[in-house]
Amino acid sequence: MIDFRYHLVSLIAVFLAVALGIVIGTTQLNGPVLTNLQNQVTALQEDKRLLEDETQQLQIALDQVGSFEEAVGPALVADTLAGRSVLLVVGSEDVPAETVEGVTALLADAGATVTGALRLPAGFGDPASESGLRSYLTGPGLPPGITPAETDDTGELLADVLADVLVVPGADSEEAGVVPDPAATASVLAGLEELGVLSRDTSSVAAADFAVLLTAGTASGDDAEERTTALVQLATALDARGSGAVIAGDLAAVEDGGLVGAVRADRPVSDGLSTIDNADTPAGRISTVLALAAEATDTSGQYGIGEGTQPVPAPVP
Repeated sequence: MIDFRYHLVSLIAVFLAVALGIVIGTTQLNGPVLTNLQNQVTALQEDKRLLEDETQQLQIALDQVGSFEEAVGPALVADTLAGRSVLLVVGSEDVPAETVEGVTALLADAGATVTGALRLPAGFGDPASESGLRSYLTGPGLPPGITPAETDDTGELLADVLADVLVVPGADSEEAGVVPDPAATASVLAGLEELGVLSRDTSSVAAADFAVLLTAGTASGDDAEERTTALVQLATALDARGSGAVIAGDLAAVEDGGLVGAVRADRPVSDGLSTIDNADTPAGRISTVLALAAEATDTSGQYGIGEGTQPVPAPVP
């Protein structure tokens, strides 16, 4: 009869055999496995170095292209807007100062006069300020001769009033070429500045033939959609009343919540408004100026590097 001690010894022998097998197996495999892992790590490190070198070379090439575009930009846009005037509207706090300065410089190279720059704060289009804004726009505080549109949409109302005082009516208007009263422009801007709707980036702002609305990234927060809608309404009104308007942003502005994307997604709006999705580059800033020149001939387009765009506007004959 097999007693308990025999079972205990048998179990101990089995466990010892298993442990010994694991030790022997690990010892035998440890060398090849470790060598293989070291080879893989070495290969990955080499791939990383190659990718870093390739990225550096591509960045150098990109910088060279940007430098070339920046150098030839003034010649490409020369006299395309001779004798015309342009208003700048900075519609996002994310727009780099370099973009504003670059567009301003190219407009001067094109022969245009920049009549001023406005900045729209994050609260532009905020429903919370709608009551006070509507009271001003429909009340006795507006200058004589400024008749707001009959609409229940405060965004449309604001866009209409701003268009009345900020752009010179285009050739298709019965009031073509009639410059808005500078006193009325100053009064409306002062009133809206007091309400926190906008601010002036330049010491003076006057009406212009064209408007450029600069944007970047996407709107965020609970009121993002309302803000984007208000900006589209403003750009549309400036375009309709004046000689043309261009919305110039970066590639991020094409995404959901971005102003460029919102315009491109609305076919009736995009048919009349030109958009740029790479205004943060020299090429995009050149396209912004050339797009304004094309707007003077009632030609609108979508330009840049995004899907379904043209690289640059066609030269105006």
